[in-house]
Amino acid sequence: MGYFERYLSLWVGLSIIAGILLGSAFPGGFTVIASLQIAHVNLVVAALIWAMIYPMMVQIDFTSVKQIRKRPKGIALTLAINWLVKPFTMAALGWLFFRVLFAGWVDPQSAGEYIAGMILLGVAPCTAMVFVWSNLTKGDPNYTLVQVSINDIVMVFAFAPITALLLGISDIQVPRQTLLLSVVLYVVLPLVAGMLTRRKLEALGGNNRIKDFLGQIKHWSILGLLCTVVLLFGLQAKDILEQPQTILLIAIPLLIQTYGIFAITYLSARGLRLPHSVAAPAGMIGTSNFFELAVAVAISLFGLHSGAALATIVGVLVEVPVMLSLVYFANKTKHWFKTEAQVLTD
Repeated sequence: MGYFERYLSLWVGLSIIAGILLGSAFPGGFTVIASLQIAHVNLVVAALIWAMIYPMMVQIDFTSVKQIRKRPKGIALTLAINWLVKPFTMAALGWLFFRVLFAGWVDPQSAGEYIAGMILLGVAPCTAMVFVWSNLTKGDPNYTLVQVSINDIVMVFAFAPITALLLGISDIQVPRQTLLLSVVLYVVLPLVAGMLTRRKLEALGGNNRIKDFLGQIKHWSILGLLCTVVLLFGLQAKDILEQPQTILLIAIPLLIQTYGIFAITYLSARGLRLPHSVAAPAGMIGTSNFFELAVAVAISLFGLHSGAALATIVGVLVEVPVMLSLVYFANKTKHWFKTEAQVLTD
């Protein structure tokens, strides 16, 4: 884990503070940035999101999908959790907390936007950061790559319809065209760009050339994320200062969702008799989120000032320390699982 990744929670926290201070001191500047948009897409945010997503897409080797036949149970578990369980439990928790438990503290419009932000997090399974969590749990890197690659393929086709379904169920109406455009801009096009870049680098020098290139651009994702956080919190500085409890209210259901999904995935992996090198990454993939995509779509659908955008950013703040705690737990419970060699001999 690199220096930036190791202290990501700290950088996000400092970016939040910087955003609030800058937003309070120079509100006009953030208003100008918010006005720089074409077809409801903010140009500054679009550039920052691409900076976040593109390096991740270059890492994905889609030829590894051929390995799916070797150990299908782990793939099946990952797909079931990410697409049949996680989005719906996130939507249910959002509705429970913001329509029922927190109804007296949050106005209906804000509650709807917070739910929408949570849904966007729930429908966006993690990509590149999973490699960090997998490495920390000594997971099988090749199998993790297969899981991530298949998730990205499914996301291209499933993200938009599931998001539209859950937003509709939650009585949050958004234009399907805008949602589809967001998926094209922030999933399909970066995915194609990453694949073409990887193919070109392989032709020029193979894996070593790819590693060198990724080493040169690896900080783009973190810097893009932090700049986006500064921008979002700068735009919402007034509301946050007036209602600081909002961050806590959003964080509570997100924490419950994160630990709950990990428990379901990890225990299911144990029940399926998966080796720890597959079970731990499966739990991490099911638990963490592709927050870059969630932030991008929240901004496109609801705007930079929206509660949906704020909820996705709170998701970033919550995720990193929680994932590190789950890495610790997974390493301490390694004895619950058989080794890969033991599984192969059964």
